[in-house]
Amino acid sequence: MLASHPAVAECATFGVNDSLKGELPLGLVVLKAGADIEEEQLRQELVQLVRSQIGAVAAFKLVTVAKRLPKTRSGKILRRTMRQIADGEEYKVPPTIDDPAILQEITSSLDTLGYPHAHH
Repeated sequence: MLASHPAVAECATFGVNDSLKGELPLGLVVLKAGADIEEEQLRQELVQLVRSQIGAVAAFKLVTVAKRLPKTRSGKILRRTMRQIADGEEYKVPPTIDDPAILQEITSSLDTLGYPHAHH
């Protein structure tokens, strides 16, 4: 659904732990080359897009831009690994990953949303 936005080249959505709701949807989007849009404006438009398609029940507010998504060499998006990073869990770099450096980029992107939450 996020990919229907004209500025989005590809995206991945996955659930992250939330102390109040149990789990919240989080979206990572990769912009199309040459897409000229402020990240905050894009975030608002994507939240509206989801709300118009699914309704307010979607509670979709967490979205951030990544340079690229971590994938296996065969092209499968590594959602589980991204979820583990977001939840602050120990994770192993999958041996099938195309480029392990992407995980550090994802960690930086998630950090803009405050993930992983600091454990007290």
